[in-house]
Order: sequence, then structure tokens, then C-alpha cells
Amino acid sequence: MFLKSGAAAPVAKNSPPGTWIALLSGLVYPLAFAPFGIAPIAILSLAILPILWSGISPRDAAVRGFAWGFGAFLAGLYWLYISLHTFGNAPLWLSLPLMFGLVAVMALYPALAGYLYARFAPSSPGAALLLFFPGSWVLLEWIRGWFASGFPWLAAGYSQTDTVLAGYAPVGGILLVSAAVALSAGVVAGLILGGRRVLPVLVLLAVWSAAAALKPIEFSVPRQQTVRVALLQGAVPQDRKWLPEQYEPTLQRYSGMTRRSADADLVIWPEAAIPALLGYAHEFLDDLWKKARAKDTALLIGIPRRDAASGQFYNSVLAMGSRQKLLYDKRHLVPFGEYFPVPDVVRGWMRLMNLPYSDFAAGASDQGVIELAGERLAITICYEDVFGAEQIDIASEATLLVNVSNDAWFGDSIAPHQHLQIARMRAMETRRPMLRATNTGISAIIDAHGSVTLRSRQFEPEILRAEVTGREGTTPYMKTGDWPGVVISLLGVGLALVSGRRPAV
Repeated sequence: MFLKSGAAAPVAKNSPPGTWIALLSGLVYPLAFAPFGIAPIAILSLAILPILWSGISPRDAAVRGFAWGFGAFLAGLYWLYISLHTFGNAPLWLSLPLMFGLVAVMALYPALAGYLYARFAPSSPGAALLLFFPGSWVLLEWIRGWFASGFPWLAAGYSQTDTVLAGYAPVGGILLVSAAVALSAGVVAGLILGGRRVLPVLVLLAVWSAAAALKPIEFSVPRQQTVRVALLQGAVPQDRKWLPEQYEPTLQRYSGMTRRSADADLVIWPEAAIPALLGYAHEFLDDLWKKARAKDTALLIGIPRRDAASGQFYNSVLAMGSRQKLLYDKRHLVPFGEYFPVPDVVRGWMRLMNLPYSDFAAGASDQGVIELAGERLAITICYEDVFGAEQIDIASEATLLVNVSNDAWFGDSIAPHQHLQIARMRAMETRRPMLRATNTGISAIIDAHGSVTLRSRQFEPEILRAEVTGREGTTPYMKTGDWPGVVISLLGVGLALVSGRRPAV
């Protein structure tokens, strides 16, 4: 299909330059994502891998895969150091090993992809590049999304939020978009290697044309009513947020912004906007609720809480409507940020010392939507919106998606931009508008097709005001979750293996 059967890429066995090429191609991979948004780089960066993996031993392919992954995740996740050391007050000797440790763990996935490719990919380049490579790559992305709590950051599909490949999002979610990226990379690799070109080009045109045809499909319908929303971004610096002397100024800032938003139907505060436990702030909240009800305004406020019965702490959102108060507790917690999966003897060293409470507990998995301001809200807190498949159980009941976050932990890095791009994908998958309120930015209003219609400046106090129309209806992804991408990838790998195994190197 590309080269003749059994042909190998022109890469010398055990060639050190191959490892350096892999590292460099990994280092440029994050340029495909926000804030850079050079989407073709994702395809080109991935296309280099099967070329480098051809004609070498599985062990050497694993080394090159690890080098690529180490470069990609180091360049894409360097902001973990800012979170751990600059704002978390973890000592340098602990912050760097934790950051490099996570980068190394993430690099094991492309290392495994390299080993599998060199060991099991068929000798036919067409089957190897169009079936085995994209199939195995997406399966490993899927595993990375849930294994050991999961960390699906920098999944290939997120790089395509502004290309036609995003058309696959409401059909098969982020995994199906990643599959299209990996397949495109396989085609590009084959074209670089030479050989027959007509069929792979036709495959590439078919994949991109189908995505372009799917992208404008609505899948959901707008409601008859609109809701006036106000998203508050207080921009309280993270290094001052939990200081005792900052508590009253923080309350005054957010209550003042709420008063200025009295014409809104729904006012949303960020994650942990109130730097105290719910029990300590009840008088302030009761007074705020009384004033909001007088203006017929509903409030969503991020605030941590302690359950009196169990003594456990929760990262929560308090919903205050015209008649009642409701709570949403974060379900998917951040390892080493909100809980510490380590023995007690080292827990004191690893806790982020400027948080005045202990480990959080995970909220119940069946909390459902919250009805507020005439809308049904599917709420996520910060990191939760990275896990699209975990949200579809309530997204089909919701008319709006809401994410409250505190990306101040990442400073002036690329992380808030990456996180906003992830939130856009959730809107695309469900065809629901997303309201995103953050402490220091980037706050945004995202439409049902994932386009940002309004966004805040970073590190500036702002109120984002808009009229938003909720939507109803079910996308194919909301019925099937990640399974289309998983099944297609399994079929691709299976067909590749049936076509014949690569001879041992």
C-alpha cells in the first residue's frame, strides 16, 4: 500500500540520533495545543514515531517512544512545578521529582506503543500505518484516561478543536477525534516513506470529509427561553487567597461583584471562591442569599465544606435558588492536590501547605443535575471536566454545562489555556453551552459547538455577562461514550494482526 511488503524505514538500528529525533518531535508536540494552536504539528509529531520505530528492536522502539513522551509531557506539563513549588510551597527537592516522576509515568504510554509497534505491527506498511498504529495509539490514550485515576491531558484530539476533525466529537468524543489524528499521522508517515500514494490519500480525504460533514450538525435543539448569566472572576492572587487578612477583602470583592450583577438570572462564582469552610461562612451566605432572592437571582458559589456526620471534607459548589439550597460535591479528585495516595508518614511533606484543610473526599457518583434559574445544570469542578465520559450520565439531562475552576495554581503558564481547550471539547461532545468561571482566568462562555463567544483577561477582576440559550437533545456520544473509539481501534489492531505479523527483529 505504501512500501513493498517487509520494507523498513531508513533508520539505522540502535541509532542514537533516532532517540534525539524522537525527543525533539515530542518537545514540539504541545505547540499543537492552546495557546499556540498549530494543529498540524500534532499529526506531524505523531507521524515521526512509526518511522522511527520501523526496522529496530522492540526494546529500542520503546526507548524512542519514551523519549518522545518525555519531551511531549515535559513541555506540556512543566506547569506542575509552578503548582507544586510556587503556590503549593512544596520544597524544591520534592517538587522536581514529583513533576519529573509524572512526566516519566506518562512517557511510559508512548514507550509501550513503540514496543508493541516494533513487536507486533505487520510487515505490510499499509496495515501497520493505517490500522495498527492509530488503533494501538488510541487504545493507550483510552487506558491513560482511566488507569490509576487517569490523566488524559494532551490527548491528541484536543489539538483539533479548531479544525474540521472536531466534527467527530459529538459522535465518538475525544477518542474518536484522536483516532482521526492518529490515522492522519499514519498516512503522513506512509507518504514520507514513499510507495503507493493513491489509496492512503483517498483514506485521508474520506476521514477529513466525513468530519467536515458532521461538524455543522446540531444534534441538540435550543430551548425557547434564554437565561442571563454573570460569571465572576475575582482575580484574588493564589499566594494571598488563604491568608487570614485576605478573607474579608475577598468576601467584599465577590459580594460587590454580585450586587453589580443583580440583573442576571444566574451568577456563578469560581471554585473555592470563599476561602473558608461552609460552616464558617453561613451568616455571610445567608445574607447574600436573602439579597439575591429579592432580585430573583440564583447563585452558584464554590466553597469547601466539612460534613458534620462523617467529618470528611468536600470540594463543593453551593447552589442557592429562590426556594432552596443545594450542594454539588466534586466527584473526581486530583491526586497530590486534593488527596494524597501515600502513607501517613510522608503525607505531611506532600500536602500543599497553604490549604487550611485536610484531604478531600470524593462526592457521590449519582448526584445528578441541579435545577436553577429555570435551567438544568451539569456541574463540574476544575479537573473534573477532563473526564468527558464521566459526565455523560448527567449531560443528557442538562441544558447547560457549568465548570468552576481555580487555574490560579498554574500561574501565567500554558495550563489555563489548555484547560479552556479541554472545556471546549466537552461542549462539542454534548452540544451544550459551557459556562466556565475561574478565580484568575480564563473564564469563558462557550457555545454548543465549542466556540468561545466571550472570555476574560487573566489576572484581572472581571464579570462576564451574556444571555445564553440552553439546549436539549442527545448526541451519539452521550449514548455510547468512548466505545466507538475503543471498538474502532480494537478492530484496526485486530485486522492488522490478521494481515500478518512482522518478522522478529
